[in-house]
Amino acid sequence: METAEEQLIGPLLLARGTIDRSSALRADERWLERAWADPATKVLVIDDGHTLVRRSGDEVHAVLFSPADAPAGERYLLGVEDGVAYFAVAAPLPGLPRSEVNGRVTIPMSLRDTPEGEPVAAGLRQVGGLLGDRDAGLLVYAVALEAWHATHEFCPRCGTRTVVQAGGHIRVCPHDSSQHFPRVDPAVIMLVRDEADRCLLARGPQWPEGRLSILAGFVEPGESLEAAVVREVAEEVGIAVTNPRYLGSQPWPFPRSLMLGFFAEAVTTTLTPDAEEIAEAHWFSREELTRALESGELRLPPPVSIARRLIETWYGGELTGDW
Repeated sequence: METAEEQLIGPLLLARGTIDRSSALRADERWLERAWADPATKVLVIDDGHTLVRRSGDEVHAVLFSPADAPAGERYLLGVEDGVAYFAVAAPLPGLPRSEVNGRVTIPMSLRDTPEGEPVAAGLRQVGGLLGDRDAGLLVYAVALEAWHATHEFCPRCGTRTVVQAGGHIRVCPHDSSQHFPRVDPAVIMLVRDEADRCLLARGPQWPEGRLSILAGFVEPGESLEAAVVREVAEEVGIAVTNPRYLGSQPWPFPRSLMLGFFAEAVTTTLTPDAEEIAEAHWFSREELTRALESGELRLPPPVSIARRLIETWYGGELTGDW
């Protein structure tokens, strides 16, 4: 039997999707126009990382519009499935007033508190794990594209406002003709364990007490993934690790990360956290982790995260105690 380290951990909840991204169609302006004129086309409206969803019993579905019913906004081609085109439109969510707090849409605390069938606004952290494969894939894709477009309106070379092309997958500068493509920032996230098979969990200074997770950090220019694992652990908690083992990846569009999951083995175990990065860090055996979760002393990242999957892979089963 394979050990946990030798098994990949996919599919992850935000790494699902059934849509063919149809990249060859992005530059076909005539096809894009025909697809948008087709009443069978489906449109997901995205607003500051949120979309409309509807509860039906225990299931949650994204609310999809026809092009005629969708609000005006930037269009992004998400792909095609069974001959049906899917787009995202970046625009205010239809039928919902905006909150006056930070200009964000109002989101219910729990979908269970909403009437069945009534559209409500929600983000990936809330519903990413509740949506089916198609809708989860559409929402992750749309959130990532919207976040990139929102911060790349102007040419980094000359400052001219850029123009959206290729179904939302390129921004072109009309002044110098330079092309700019959606960005993805790779980040490593690693479960570190020692010779006693204890797991290392830590808390960032911005988190409330009791909320712990595993270590993570961005890959630097000219750096391999494995080197980033070793460097980040040393920088954050002052221990040396070896044998980084890749287990899987998941998009994390907050705003544009790709999380690459690893296991790593601790060579040293004395923790010296960097106060700017880590408020506290502790080693846990499986028994200690179970007791801390049962007592409510500790909370883990939600099931939608790759961090939770890596912890449960080490633990050997599902855990409770979500943030």
